[in-house]
Amino acid sequence: MYMKKTMVKGACICFISAAIISCNEKKDETAVAAIDKDQIKKDIQAKEDEFAATYNAGEMKNIGYYSDSAITFYPNRAPLVGRAAIVEFLKTDLISNTDKLSFKTNEIFPSTDGNQIIEVGYFKLVDSSGAVINTGNYMSLFEKKDGKYVCLRDMSASDIPAN
Repeated sequence: MYMKKTMVKGACICFISAAIISCNEKKDETAVAAIDKDQIKKDIQAKEDEFAATYNAGEMKNIGYYSDSAITFYPNRAPLVGRAAIVEFLKTDLISNTDKLSFKTNEIFPSTDGNQIIEVGYFKLVDSSGAVINTGNYMSLFEKKDGKYVCLRDMSASDIPAN
């Protein structure tokens, strides 16, 4: 009799454990399904468009693109650490600049909860006559803070061969 009760208790525990595990798995699947990759891609492209418009206007104001602790890796220079250093670099770049910059988000890779996004994109720089000066690709890591994506890390590579 004791052995029978132990077996019944064990079977009940196994059944309850299996039910809990299967409910948790379905909850995780729902969370993944709730991520709208198309909307995220549009949101990231909008961030890139706002950055380009601000740069092209010749003023670098705080548009909320970079996080305070962002690090950017520009070609042929040491990494720029922190939003203040990045913005200062961009301001000095704009002093005599008449070039126009554009970005195209090609792919995004969201985390399962959608709070972090890796973006792979294409950039183009043209002069005031519209002639292409530079093109290339970039990768950026975004994180959602206070409901908005901010860039934590980014790096770019030019398509133009080095001299």
